[in-house]
Amino acid sequence: MSMTISGTTLVAGVAGAPVRHSLSPVLHNAWLAGAGIDGVYVAFSPPERGFSAFARGLRGGAIRGLNVTVPFKEEALALADQVSDRAAAAGAANLLLFEADGTIFADNTDGVGLLAAFAAQAPGFDPAAGPVVVFGAGGAARGAAAAFLAAGAPEVRLLNRTAERAEAVAGALGDRVRVAADARGALPDANAVINATTLGLGGGPGPEADFATAPDSCVVMDMVYKPLRTEFLARAAARGLRTADGLEMLVGQARPSFMAFYGAPPPAGVDVRALALNILGEGA
Repeated sequence: MSMTISGTTLVAGVAGAPVRHSLSPVLHNAWLAGAGIDGVYVAFSPPERGFSAFARGLRGGAIRGLNVTVPFKEEALALADQVSDRAAAAGAANLLLFEADGTIFADNTDGVGLLAAFAAQAPGFDPAAGPVVVFGAGGAARGAAAAFLAAGAPEVRLLNRTAERAEAVAGALGDRVRVAADARGALPDANAVINATTLGLGGGPGPEADFATAPDSCVVMDMVYKPLRTEFLARAAARGLRTADGLEMLVGQARPSFMAFYGAPPPAGVDVRALALNILGEGA
């Protein structure tokens, strides 16, 4: 894909460490080409201890905004002048907008992407229909919990190897969040189960969960998308449960980010999932 960069080109990007394997430039640049927008989306890799200085240097709007990935999401929230309600609830920001007056606005579209993945890959799923079980207690887990709470889930159950971290997340999010002792007790009435850890990344085993105890209606998601079909999702599918994958979440969170950066929705005719699948070696 060729493009012409001019003085009027809208510039946005993604910042992380590492960021070289990010699929976000593929998604956004394909949408830009499809929509005919004079814009570009690039990857930035600031040093792990230099993100705040890097982001503050973008004040003034020469660059419209950034998506932010690990390990900078909490730092991104802390440096913002204005914070959306959903970023505050998630305790992290995956989207920074640099306004012309020098202010930085922080948002979090991960929850939007999470629920969009469930809607796309498990049609008819109702996030308010029952408890959700979340493996993990980091920023991704807190964001997932916050998204489900906002969507009406009656309870979120956190499972984490370090109970103190899970207790901290539960304390921040309120009395509908509790720390579960083990998966066996948490799964029997679960409406959804989410792996919000990095377990399973690169093909390793995911969190231990006996899906035999989960109801037939339960939907299982893994935020990991390399590989696309993780061991965690394979076990859920073998049990006959519907699944949602991390790639669909990535696409889902990118849509509102694109709108925020470029002032237009992504063009409907561009199949960015198929592009990403080809890059991942999964085929369409």
